[in-house]
Amino acid sequence: MSALLARGGLLATALARVEDFLLEPAEPRLEESPASSLRRPVVAVFGLARRCGATTVARALAAELAARDAGAAAVSSPMPAAGIPLASPAAVRLAKAVAEVPHARTRAVGRLCLVEGPSPAELADAARLHAPLVLDAGSEQVGGAAAAVADHVVLVATPAVEPALATVVSGCLARVGPPPLITLNRAEAADGWEARAALSLPEGRMGAQLALGGREPRGALGRAVAELADLCERSV
Repeated sequence: MSALLARGGLLATALARVEDFLLEPAEPRLEESPASSLRRPVVAVFGLARRCGATTVARALAAELAARDAGAAAVSSPMPAAGIPLASPAAVRLAKAVAEVPHARTRAVGRLCLVEGPSPAELADAARLHAPLVLDAGSEQVGGAAAAVADHVVLVATPAVEPALATVVSGCLARVGPPPLITLNRAEAADGWEARAALSLPEGRMGAQLALGGREPRGALGRAVAELADLCERSV
């Protein structure tokens, strides 16, 4: 009997958490948001190495920007694996709006509308009318169309990346656009990075999982991402 009660208690707790997520306070419709007349930021996020966490940073930043806007943000990103995503009403509405862009495939996850297909320029023109946009540009090539349309560029590195590489790449990008924001991810050990990174993001496995699911990370990681969002909202 005690085992059944314990399992029942765990199930009730889990259902309550899902209910809290699904029944969060009603958010304003995108077209009725007080921020709808503002110029929303477009941010390109590049990784300076594979598996440096650029996608996690991109989604964490987008979720933070979403919370400050109409409750949703768009992220250019490959579609995630099949599953049952939990999405806010604002993200669902944004996904429907962005789906009208030619070649766009969208999916609402958390506060985010994940978009695959359009060019960075097409997506920026359409998404900026509705919500902030983060271009998850990967690590294969730094620069290009994503950097050209962005108001801000974020370069994501880890302590394993040579600090001088970040300086060289940043200098090249600054010649044709705004100076990139160098972000050191998983920054427990940061030798050589003290004067190079605009800010550091601490290791946070739970926060990273929240970010990948389209929600704002909590704790120290959440505070660092909020600081990054502050930087990306300046001069937009």
